[in-house]
Amino acid sequence: MISNQILQNTIDGLKGITRIDLCVIDAEGNVVATTFSEADQYIEPAQAFVDSPADSQLVNGFQFFKVFDEHQLEYVLLASGDGDDVYMVGKIASFQVQNLLVAYKERFDKDNFIKNLLLDNLLLVDIYNRAKKLHIDTEVRRVVFIVEVNREKETNELEKIRSIFGTKTKDFVTAVDEKNIIVVREVAEHEGYAELNKTAEAIVNLFHSDADNEVHVAYGTIVGEIKEVSRSYKEARMALDVGKIFFEEKKIIAYSTLGIGRLIYQLPIPLCRMFIREIFDGKTPDDFDEETLVTINKFFENSLNVSETSRQLYIHRNTLVYRLDKLQKFTGLDLRIFEDAITFKIALMVVKYMKYMESMDY
Repeated sequence: MISNQILQNTIDGLKGITRIDLCVIDAEGNVVATTFSEADQYIEPAQAFVDSPADSQLVNGFQFFKVFDEHQLEYVLLASGDGDDVYMVGKIASFQVQNLLVAYKERFDKDNFIKNLLLDNLLLVDIYNRAKKLHIDTEVRRVVFIVEVNREKETNELEKIRSIFGTKTKDFVTAVDEKNIIVVREVAEHEGYAELNKTAEAIVNLFHSDADNEVHVAYGTIVGEIKEVSRSYKEARMALDVGKIFFEEKKIIAYSTLGIGRLIYQLPIPLCRMFIREIFDGKTPDDFDEETLVTINKFFENSLNVSETSRQLYIHRNTLVYRLDKLQKFTGLDLRIFEDAITFKIALMVVKYMKYMESMDY
């Protein structure tokens, strides 16, 4: 449950203070952390000590101590020396490791609870019973962030993100799969979506110097009860997907800002195909040349303003009108008419959505 690195850091710190060598051997006889190189020769005595009724013992110049987790022997801790001071240091080190076991077990239990809560794996009565046992407040404002990172290589993204929320014990940072890290953040009464966006920016900035790690952050809406946390998680997941389809340039996306993309994302693919056939009559936007696509995008960017669009494209107004007339003949839609422009914009978004969903199938 505790990583070997945590144990190593602990005994390194204790040695730095006491100048006494320490070693931790698990109940199966594996050296998990040590401050000296000859630890392997103490494996056999440690295994014999496991079967001994004594809680501490002096063997070959080392004092041995047992470390339990709820009456289950987890580790044997060794301290170099035979004096009273060494005995006291060994007892302190054993106590420290035992406290780490308790702390990490509590974190593990809370992590499991949060994961099952997010995935809707708990009955309503179980949510409140388990939250009470784990001393988790059930009626505070919370929101769920999803941080998508490149976790294919062994890196410390989870601990990096925990560093932001480390002092806030009421926030939870966990992972439900290999790619996504989940943050369940408690939201103060005076905080709103502006503050949530600042939190998202802080997370993105953590990975600013890592060129190989492209990070996306999405978050749901603020909920008032613990039973609603799974809804905020589903919203954040939808925001992450919709953001990839319609807002590729954004690293941060909020569920509350998805707009029409949220509606399109929930359409069944057969209905989308039918709509595209009706609009483009068997043609697709892929048939448009680069010049036409640039013209369309710039025209929408400038709110259908012909003069401004022609100025930004460095073309004569009549040239732009000619291109729009050509597009009208091709599609039957005149982008200078608001209703046709809306239909065309939605059609482009639907095509984008269909392409994304098709790519997910492969």
